[in-house]
Amino acid sequence: MYDDTRPRRRLTDILVNGQYANLRDSWDHTEAAADFAPLPGGTYECHVHSVELFNARTGTPGVKVRFVVLVGEHAGRALFHDCWLTPAALPQTKRDLAKLGISTLEQLESAVVPSGRIRCKVRVALRRDDAGVERNRVTRFDVLRVDEPERDPFAPIDDAAAQAAEAGAPKGGEHVPF
Repeated sequence: MYDDTRPRRRLTDILVNGQYANLRDSWDHTEAAADFAPLPGGTYECHVHSVELFNARTGTPGVKVRFVVLVGEHAGRALFHDCWLTPAALPQTKRDLAKLGISTLEQLESAVVPSGRIRCKVRVALRRDDAGVERNRVTRFDVLRVDEPERDPFAPIDDAAAQAAEAGAPKGGEHVPF
């Protein structure tokens, strides 16, 4: 519960060393951002950001795949693809999840898809619902490749890992899918 007996903090309480003047100048010269509108229909190059289990408002179980657009004027925007765990939708759900390497319920239960690694071509349509609200709908996606993870420039490098990276092989010769 919110404690409304505390005195309300002022900007000068949280900003120090001239930050108030800087904020005032920025505030006065900054235009407010426009609300996000749906992306135009088309094809986008994206990374899979996450794969999560969820329930719709109606209680229907599903899997939500979140994509993040990589290039172009819409870079950084998210697209969502809902896969339903119902008998009617299961063939399409299995098809789409198999593209991400998920082919069993056990894999789905423990699915940890590496964020920012699976690069996909995502086709998006613009749909209008019964209330006239436009929304994006992912109509198809295809995996293009698995990108190498970005190396932390501050992480220590051990000699075996460096030699394996130079040779293009995983450390110790084991197979690493992601």
